[in-house]
Amino acid sequence: MDVTRSEESGRSSWRWATPWTSTHVGRAPAPPRRRCDPTPSPRRGKGAVPAVIPKTCKIESFFGEWEFAVEYVACASDVDGLTLREVLDLADPETLALWEGLELGYTETTGHPLLREAIADEYTKTDADGITVCGGGAVEALFLVSHALIGPGDHAVVIWPAFEPLHRIVPALGAEFTPVPLDAENGWRLDLDAVRRAIRPTTRALFINFPHNPTGALPSRAEFEALVALGAEAGVTVVSDEVYRHLEFEPGATLPAAADLDENAVSVGVMSKAYALAGLRVGWMATRNTALTTAARTLKDYTTVCASAPAEILSLIALRARDQLVERSKRIILDNLGHADSFFGKHPDAFAWEPPRAGMVAFPKLTLPTPAHEFVSDLVREESVLLLPDSVFDTTDNRFRIGLGRTSLPLALDRMDTFLTRRARHGRSQR
Repeated sequence: MDVTRSEESGRSSWRWATPWTSTHVGRAPAPPRRRCDPTPSPRRGKGAVPAVIPKTCKIESFFGEWEFAVEYVACASDVDGLTLREVLDLADPETLALWEGLELGYTETTGHPLLREAIADEYTKTDADGITVCGGGAVEALFLVSHALIGPGDHAVVIWPAFEPLHRIVPALGAEFTPVPLDAENGWRLDLDAVRRAIRPTTRALFINFPHNPTGALPSRAEFEALVALGAEAGVTVVSDEVYRHLEFEPGATLPAAADLDENAVSVGVMSKAYALAGLRVGWMATRNTALTTAARTLKDYTTVCASAPAEILSLIALRARDQLVERSKRIILDNLGHADSFFGKHPDAFAWEPPRAGMVAFPKLTLPTPAHEFVSDLVREESVLLLPDSVFDTTDNRFRIGLGRTSLPLALDRMDTFLTRRARHGRSQR
């Protein structure tokens, strides 16, 4: 990707010389867009944060404050992590030799070749050449793709509610997005007609996420294929966050990867969810679009450059034992789902419970006359149990996210039961 300097309106600016946003979808090339204007604005005071920085990531700020300050994190979106010993016990002779002979130097910027091959096994049409390993997890992959696709004046469509990295970056790039809500009254159903109506001539990306965070929604295969086809037919790049893939509860319910359905689509994956290795911080993007791959890799030279050498080998070991790790994760999730069903069934006057169809998170509604954020705050203060209020997801339906991936969840639910019982008793005493 070439970067050129230009003189526009009497001041210097930098811009990408190659407009990656449209050449790969068959449209006429868009005019070059400026990515960053270093010229001070009269509206910016000394020391002000440039407009290109996204707004505060609410979910990470929330976890940064509370995750390690409570006894029970009942809203986590991962499974209890494996220990280093547990991962190494899964190693085959080749990967064990790689681990024992590992040098702690720089790694290949696109990812270890064997790791990219192992990741490519997740896909049917996308090979190792289309895999870019990200040392900053799936968040980095989304960051790179967003910057490669979107510029000032562009538009994106986002399935809603959404994990913040799927949409927060868009306004920071001078673009706007349209949220398309899942239908909460009909089991978080996907509305394809609403997606179609949201697409504009300036739409560059359709951000989707299934299995869905925070609702646990999962469309049918036919619905998902129609969604990806809708984007492709409109000349819009589908960016599919598939980090919870393989955690479907019904046999045969795993959706195809978007990158396999459309040559211009992007699938984003990570070691954090199904494989229970969040601490490795290894994610990836997969696409058959070589121009987009090149653009993302060029941008990656300015983010993580390369992944951690130990993390890559541990990821390779895990992916070669993927079936065992997915089975472990699903066992924990399904056991906790049974506990959650019992808990919410015991408190029908306090919650509206829609069990997830896949993944490890759900988004129940609080039906008590208390704002969800107050409920969450009181629960932390009184029982040291953490839930995630819907305000983090920019929704106002009085919901919270609960996570099913931690083996401590039954104990957290017991604390919640005590909390609700005490509140009910206190309420009766006030009558």
